Amino acid sequence: MEYRIEKDSLGEVRVPADKLYGAQSQRSIDNFRIGIEKMPVEVIQAFAILKKAAAIANNKLGVLDDIRAKAIVQAADETLEGKLDGNFGLAVWQTGSGTQSNMNVNEVFANRANQILNDPENKVHPNNHVNKSQSSNDTFPTAMHIAAVLSLEEKLLPSLVELKKTLAKKSAQYMDLVKTGRTHLQDATPLTLGQEISGWVRMLERDEEMILSSMSYLKDLGLGGTAVGTGLNAAEGFDVEVAKQISSLTGKDFKTAPNKFHSLTSKDELVFAHGALKALAADLLKIVNDIRWLAAGPRCSIGEIIIPANEPGSSIMPGKINPTQCEAVSMVVAQVLGNDVTVGFAASQGNFELNVYMPVLIFNFLQSANLLADCMVSFNNNCASGLEADEEKITHFVTNSLMNVTALNPYIGYDKSAEIAKKAHKDGSTLKAAAMALGYLTEEEFDKYMDLKSMCAPKTVKVK
Repeated sequence: MEYRIEKDSLGEVRVPADKLYGAQSQRSIDNFRIGIEKMPVEVIQAFAILKKAAAIANNKLGVLDDIRAKAIVQAADETLEGKLDGNFGLAVWQTGSGTQSNMNVNEVFANRANQILNDPENKVHPNNHVNKSQSSNDTFPTAMHIAAVLSLEEKLLPSLVELKKTLAKKSAQYMDLVKTGRTHLQDATPLTLGQEISGWVRMLERDEEMILSSMSYLKDLGLGGTAVGTGLNAAEGFDVEVAKQISSLTGKDFKTAPNKFHSLTSKDELVFAHGALKALAADLLKIVNDIRWLAAGPRCSIGEIIIPANEPGSSIMPGKINPTQCEAVSMVVAQVLGNDVTVGFAASQGNFELNVYMPVLIFNFLQSANLLADCMVSFNNNCASGLEADEEKITHFVTNSLMNVTALNPYIGYDKSAEIAKKAHKDGSTLKAAAMALGYLTEEEFDKYMDLKSMCAPKTVKVK
């Protein structure tokens, strides 16, 4: 491999000749050979947006010349297009401020800008020009927020909406199919399958609302606070102008944070947003658990719904079909709940003017968002869209449920109704037979009061 010599404030470093990064990036590569986890591509893209916006803002404010600004913008655009891939992605396990990843971007952009300009008289410097009006301490928090917002708005929420639509269609399809309800894993009063599924739909609707609510806080940007929040060495008005430029480039309504001291040291907005992701994960686990319980069987358990047969479920038992999509979602949920612990702990580690756990925080945040988005697409396409009701089994269960006796409470009271249920269970008879044997109701009265469909709709009962 061929090398070139790059210099930084600590001296000379050998860098692979085919790479655009410089000395500080190479030092990070050499000094942090930890794990396989690399800085997420979403963070690099966010940095490209940030650096492009900063160059435009600095140019408009008169502190960066047209020639250098234009070259930096081109380097940013090439990064966003994927043309500079292979020059980024330092280890997540680096300095807690993300300084080396900021410098990685600065060095790549400076070297690429110098290739573009090919002008020794107008060289672009990674610190003096690409990092102008900035510090790693305000760029990394800003890149985190940009990456989080784009990930949530452009990937996670669309996946959630599609799953919600699918389940809403299933809810409408089966709104009149009466089934037995279950509480504590025991039989309960009836409802319709559509009503049951509507609960899942509302979970996703509420999760969407909470995620959208959390994003309003993520759109506050700390850029312009520089090293400790004071804005030292930033051009006057840079914070407002760069937020305006980032908004223009992304189409999102980002704005400068009102207090940069908060932005640099606190990560509460990301904790709050990840909390919304945890809520989504919890609801997804409830939904897939319901589905795999309801699909259990197909002959020797509940088996009220039928799941798509995507692949053989056993290497030894022919014909077995397993709820594999449900299991995949449940494993994603396990990871997200673990990530939430890391996000919460990392956010608590703000020391004075700076949080020093930022790379691991954003790594876990983005992993949660991406995993949830991907698993919802997979679950929607390979399971939810193909769910079908076993109407014969559903009808069998609901007509034989002892808890239908609840409909008799207003007419004969709780105690007599309980006696009917106990006798029917003991004798292995129907509720009607038990009620008539006890002499509490005539056949006509029982048939009048025992209307399963009407039990699914809310209604008032006249007090005697």
